[in-house]
Formats: sequence, C-alpha cells, structure tokens
Amino acid sequence: MDREKIMQGVRMILEGVGENPDREGLQKTPERVAKMYEEIFSGLEDDPKHYFETLFDEHHQEMVIVRDIPVYSMCEHHLVPFFGLAHIAYIPGKTGKICGLSKLARLVDSLAKRPQVQERLTSQVADTIVECLEPAGVMVVLECEHMCMSMRGIRKPGTRTTTSAVRGTFRTSVNTRSEAMQLILNGSHRS
Repeated sequence: MDREKIMQGVRMILEGVGENPDREGLQKTPERVAKMYEEIFSGLEDDPKHYFETLFDEHHQEMVIVRDIPVYSMCEHHLVPFFGLAHIAYIPGKTGKICGLSKLARLVDSLAKRPQVQERLTSQVADTIVECLEPAGVMVVLECEHMCMSMRGIRKPGTRTTTSAVRGTFRTSVNTRSEAMQLILNGSHRS
C-alpha cells in the first residue's frame, strides 16, 4: 500500500469538508487513517487459498457448521463499514477431507479485508471453499448491518441484510439446505 498517497488523500478530504488538518486534534489523523487502511484492507494482498494448504484426511462425510463468525468489512460504494456474522456449512467430498475450523474464520477475514459488497463476499467465501476443499456441498450465510444505510441515506440503524451462497448438495437438496439453515438459525447469537 502507498501510505503517503493515503495520507495526502485524507488531508485533502479534511480540507474538502472544511476542516483544518493542521489543528491539534487532526494533525496525526492522516497517518492514523493510513495505518488503519493498511490493516483493514490487508486482504487485498492476501491469497486466502493458502489457509487450505493443510487438510486432514478424516473420511468425514457429515455436515460441518461454523457459525457466528464475526465479519467486518468496508462497503466499496461509500467506504464505510458493514459488519455482522458469517455462518458456513459444508459437507466433505468423496475423500472426506476437512480443514481446521479456524481456517474458515480466517477465510472470511481475508476476503472481508478489502473493499467489498456483501453479495460478492458471500459468493467468494463459498467459491474458495469449493475450490480448495472439493466438498459435496457448501452453504454460506452472511447477516450484516451496513453503515451506509444506518448512518446516512435512509438512516435505518439495526437493519440487517442477509445473503446466502449455496453450492453442490445444498443447492440440489432442499432437505440438506433446510437442515443446515435450521442448525444455523437455532444456534446463532443475534444482537
């Protein structure tokens, strides 16, 4: 990332909104924002597939669900946060290979740490799991609040957007999809 360019841009934004970037409270703001952007957009330099380099040959054929994974991302349309929960269900493929459970949370983090839209993020998580694990099926559900809707525009705080991506058996079997949704919804911690 180009920290200097970010700092110049933040300074210009402050001037553009009528602030004095040289006043005491704002003097270090461009540097702080640049450091923050390096962190929250670090997914631009990360290949999330590397989280799946180590798989376990457990011959497991049943559903695996990791739910309530915290998600923090930045809306690419307004550069304000959206945040919420991700839920991932997958059924291992014929080989029965599984991944470490933390790898699913790391995948979500990696893909969320870039300018995003929730719909694309949901599909990217599902597609990466399909590519790396070759499961029989994957379902990803994201529930997020978007600050571009809560603090500006329509101003409806607390409104949540739910997106899903289903692949394989979750797409072809209504019963499998229903079972996963029931397990996700019955155990999810909603605020």
